[in-house]
Amino acid sequence: MTQPNILILMVDQLNGTLFPDGPADWLHVPNLKKLAARSTRFANAYTGSPLCAPGRASFMSGQLPSRTGVYDNAAEFSSDIPTYAHHLRRAGYYTCLSGKMHFVGPDQLHGFEERLTTDIYPADFGWTPDYRKPGERIDWWYHNMGSVTGAGVAEITNQMEYDDEVAHFAKMKLYDLSRGGDDRPWCVTASFTHPHDPYVARRKYWDLYEDCEHLAPKVPAIPYEEQDKHSKRIFDANDWRSFNITDEDISRSRRAYFANISYLDDKIGEILQVLEDTRQEAIIVFCSDHGDMLGERGLWFKMSFFEGSSRVPLMISAPDMEPGLVETPVSTIDLTPTLGKLAGVDMEEIEPWTDGEDISALANSATRETPVAIEYAAEGSNAPLVSLRHGRFKYNRCALDPEQLFDLDADPNELTNLAEDPAHRETLEDFRAQADARWDLDRFDAEVRASQARRWIVYEALRQGGYYPWDYQPLQKASERYMRNHMDLNVLEESKRFPRGE
Repeated sequence: MTQPNILILMVDQLNGTLFPDGPADWLHVPNLKKLAARSTRFANAYTGSPLCAPGRASFMSGQLPSRTGVYDNAAEFSSDIPTYAHHLRRAGYYTCLSGKMHFVGPDQLHGFEERLTTDIYPADFGWTPDYRKPGERIDWWYHNMGSVTGAGVAEITNQMEYDDEVAHFAKMKLYDLSRGGDDRPWCVTASFTHPHDPYVARRKYWDLYEDCEHLAPKVPAIPYEEQDKHSKRIFDANDWRSFNITDEDISRSRRAYFANISYLDDKIGEILQVLEDTRQEAIIVFCSDHGDMLGERGLWFKMSFFEGSSRVPLMISAPDMEPGLVETPVSTIDLTPTLGKLAGVDMEEIEPWTDGEDISALANSATRETPVAIEYAAEGSNAPLVSLRHGRFKYNRCALDPEQLFDLDADPNELTNLAEDPAHRETLEDFRAQADARWDLDRFDAEVRASQARRWIVYEALRQGGYYPWDYQPLQKASERYMRNHMDLNVLEESKRFPRGE
C-alpha cells in the first residue's frame, strides 16, 4: 500500500455550529467550501476539552485530559505519550508543524521531526489555575471582556503577524517537499491562531460582513442569576462586572470573528494552491481545537460544554472516504486512530494508546455505538466537569453542580434541562451508569489538585535566578540555504526547481 501524504489544517476557537454541513452558506469562505465539496463532513464533532492546550493534547494523542494530565493551559504534555506525529513518523513519515500547538513543558516537538515556527503562547507553568483558591482570577492571563469591548479593525496585530508567518512557512515547506529531495511520505500540520479573540480583523475581511444577518446571538444574554452554576463561574472568570457590554460591542465582535474566518480561508487557499501547483496529492483534514460561544446566552470564548464552545468543524478529504455529511457524533480524539488507519499503520500499535476510534468508515455508511466524551478541569472550574454526547442527547456532570441533560434534536440551543423531567428518567439513569463506569470524579479531582500544587512550586522556583524558558526556538540552518561555497551551483539550481527543467 502506498502511504498517502497528509495535510492537517487546524484553526483555533472556531464554532462548529457554523459548519452544519461544511461552512454555512453566508460565510465568505470559497476555499473551505471547495474543500467541503470533496470531504466527509462531520456535523457533530466535539473537542476532547474546550480549552487550547488540553484540547490540542487530546487531538494529538487521542486521549482525554484525565489520561494525558493536560488539564489546563499550563499543564505539561508528557513526552512519553504517543501522538499521531509519533505514530506516523515511526511508520516512515516525515512529520512537520507550522504554527500553534500550545505544548507546555520542555518537549516542544512531540513527534514532529521539524517545527517551522515558535508557538504563540508560553510553554511554562505560569498560567496554572489553583483549585485551592476558588473564584480567584489571574487578571494578566485569564480572559476578560476587553476582547469584546475592543472589537474592530486593524491591519496588523500580534495574532495576524503570527498567522501570516504560519501560512508562509507551510507554503515554503510544501514547495520544498515537491522538489523530491525526500522520498518519504509526509504529514504537514499548519495550525493557525485565528479566529481566536481578540476580535480584530483586517478591513478587507471586515467589509465582507457589513450587511451580515448573523451579528446578533440566537439566544440573548441570560441574567447572571438565572445562569447555571458553571456558567456563573465562567462569567466571574471573565470579569464581567468590570465591563458594560452593549449590542454594538456584540455585533462588532461577531463581525470581526466572521471576518477572521474569511482571513483564514485566504490563508488556507494559499496553502492548497501550492499543493495543486506542485501536483502533490494528500489527505486533507480541517479541524479546530474548540469553539467560541460568541455571545450566546451572554457567554464568550470557550470553557463550556454548550455547543458553541465544545462543538468544532471537522472535514476529511481522503480517497477511501466518500464525500458527504455524517451526523453521527465524533470527537477530535478520534483523529489519531483515523489518521493511522488512513496511513496504513498497524492499528494494534495505536489502539492501546488512544481513547478514540477510527471514524473513516462512517463515511461509507458504518455505524458507531459508543458515546463521545468531553472533559474540562481548567480556569472557571473548581472541580472537573465531564460530558457524554450520544445520539440526540448530551449529559453533563460535575460534583459541584446539578446534572444537565439536553435533547439536542428538540432543543439545539440547550435551554431546557431534562435532568429533573420524569419522562427522561430512564435516559438520565443510562447516562449516569455510563459516566460512573468511565470516571471516578473524586480521583480525577485529586489528580488535578496535585498537578496544580506541584506546578505552582516548580514555576515559582524556576523564576528565581537564571531563567531558561522552554519556548521553541526554530532552527534556521543558514549555511544550508540558498547558495553557499560547499554547494555545486549546477546541482543546486536543478534540485531546487519544480518542475525540473528540460
